[in-house]
Parts: sequence; C-alpha cells; structure tokens
Amino acid sequence: MNPDLDALHPYPFEKLAALKARLSPPSDLAHIPLTIGEPQHAPYAAALEALHAHQAEFARYPATAGLPALRETIASWASQRFGLEGLDPESQVLPVNGTREAIFAFVQTALDRSRAAQVAVPNPFYQIYEGATLLAGGQPLYLDCTADNGFRPDFSAVPADTWRDVQLVFICSPGNPTGAVTPLDEFKQLIALADEHDFIIASDECYSELYLDEATPPPGLLQACAALGRHDYQRCVVFHSLSKRSNLPGLRSGFVAGDADLLTPFKRYRTYHGCAMSLPLQHASIAAWQDEAHVLANREAYREKFAAVTAELAPVMDFPTPEASFYLWPAVPGGDDIAFTQRLYEEMNVSVLPGSLMGRLGLNGVNPGSGRLRLALVAEVAPTREAAKRIRRLVERG
Repeated sequence: MNPDLDALHPYPFEKLAALKARLSPPSDLAHIPLTIGEPQHAPYAAALEALHAHQAEFARYPATAGLPALRETIASWASQRFGLEGLDPESQVLPVNGTREAIFAFVQTALDRSRAAQVAVPNPFYQIYEGATLLAGGQPLYLDCTADNGFRPDFSAVPADTWRDVQLVFICSPGNPTGAVTPLDEFKQLIALADEHDFIIASDECYSELYLDEATPPPGLLQACAALGRHDYQRCVVFHSLSKRSNLPGLRSGFVAGDADLLTPFKRYRTYHGCAMSLPLQHASIAAWQDEAHVLANREAYREKFAAVTAELAPVMDFPTPEASFYLWPAVPGGDDIAFTQRLYEEMNVSVLPGSLMGRLGLNGVNPGSGRLRLALVAEVAPTREAAKRIRRLVERG
C-alpha cells in the first residue's frame, strides 16, 4: 500500500464523532447540527428538471473536456461575474466533479516530485489541501489565519528562502472556516510573489456567491489577473462549484479556470483519472450557471440567518463580522473549544465543529483554530436561531 496514506489525518468529523461518542444529550431537546457545510435550502429546480429531461444521455460516455455548451456557459458566467476579457472556453475552462475532486487531482498534476515540494495552505483549512499535498509527495506549509491578520494568510511574513521550495499556494476566499474575503490588492501581491518565486496559485472560490453585502461581491483571483492585464492568467487557477451557489452538493459539479498551460496537463491527468462529468449532470449545470435569480434568493436566506444568529450571539461571544460564506467563527469563552463542544452537545443537543480540529500547529507553534468554533448556518432559519439561543444559554451558564 502507498505509505503516504499513513500521513493522512482523520477528517475533522471523524474526530468530532469520537469526542461525542460517550456523551448523552438531553432527550427533550431535538438535535440541531451546525457541523457539516451541506446546504439545506431547496436545490435549484430548473437544474433538476434539466437532469430529468436528459436522463437518456446516461447511456453515453462523456468527454473529459465536457460539452462545449457547458464550457461556453461557464466562461460567460465567469466573465460577467469577475469582469474578465476573452476567457477561452476551449483552453481556459474545464468542468469538474466538484471542487474536492478537482483540488485533489490538480495537486497530483502540479507538484514536481523530483525536487522539494511545499504547498502553502491557509491555517485553519479545508483538509483536502493537506491530504492532496501529502499524497502527491509534498509537504504542507501552514500559514496562520488569525484575528491579527484579518483571518487571512500573511504572505509577506514568509521568509524568502522558504518560498524557494514552494510550488503551489492555496488560497480560500471567502474562507472556510473563517468567512474572510481576500481583497483584490492582496491577490495582486500574491501574483507578484508567484512571478518572483515561480509558484502556482490555486484559489478555492466555491463560496464566492454567498455574500452578505449585495453591493460588494468578493473579488476573485482571475479578476486580479484581468486588472493587471494578464489575460493569459499565468500561474493562476480558480475552483468554483454549484454546491453552495445553487444548493446542489450532490450534483458534484464545478469548474477549474485559468492558465491554459496548467489546464492542458490537468486535463490529460483527468483523462487517465476517468472522472468525466456525466452528460445529464452537464445539462443540469448549464441550467444552474445560466440563472442568477435563485442565487440572489439564496443570499437573502443566508442574510436572514446571519442576522438572527448575530442578534443572539453578539452579546456573549466575539466573532469577526461575517462577509461571506455560511460560517460563523466565534471565540469560545474560556478558550477551550473541545470542552465547550462537548458541553454544548451534552447539555443542549447542539453539534458544532471545534476550530482546533480544522487547524495544525503553525509557524509559531500554535494552532490558530484553537479556542474557536465553526458554526455552519445551513439549516432553515427557525432551527438555526434555536441553536444560537441554546449556545447563548450555555455561555451565560458559565
């Protein structure tokens, strides 16, 4: 067996299940999970209708590159959303089966195993960045995201000699679990570092359409490239998904876009990987990417939930003002996120994810997720508000 498998950490939800295994929550309170970031809003109906209408096409093999109509739809959406010029659907767009699959596969393609390979990742982070790196023969470089730096990686703090071995940098904006949004100028600064030190930037933007201020949608990496006049998107790729945008996590549909010189070998890898998206799913994806009304309604629903939860928790917990995504990242009174999580389940029958399970010891020897919780506000308003009330009662008990 591949010995690199032994380096993989259990997923946070496995660790959480172990923490809760011997606990008995109160039977008179319904369980409210705020753990997994799986949207509970209704999936976009027209996408499901398209899936049904094209179900006979399950009888056909799909091509790795995807339907031209899907690539053109994606290129049109991305160009309008991020102000891009000439995004080529033929060479700069590739449909994928969700961002997790694509991120994992891209790392296998991108790393050069013949030399030292570090992959910079935000810390805390979505664990696939780390697992993909280890299985590609690389080593993660954890860049702490703390309140002091706006819960974003501070790339300027990385020593020049460390950059020498960095082949790939992951950025997640809006961030999971923090919800922090990377400003356009920071994207530009990172692009300059990539030019200087010759590394690839991979921007995970799967939460980009869940933002609270309708007037300020989060910028993206390709948008920063366009602002710099870099319409070849050299060294840059972005990952997008319909899971959060259109409440279609089970569709497993997204795309990778950017530098054609990176996507060409990535497409070759995926051809051997055998992960082309089935044709009915591609037609459903076309329907979803072509409509914005349902996405606007989705954002409105999340705004309502953020307002309800903030009203309950702001008086008793400290957390960054939410900008985007559907997560809240509060600090735990007393600082012990594991103990608080166990008490919350045992006394209030609410499940949350301890922040320390999403982080690693950083450059300063501290886990930046410690002392915080990730609350996934994915359920409907009523149970989400009720969960916030129970969290508040536990905090006020002391």
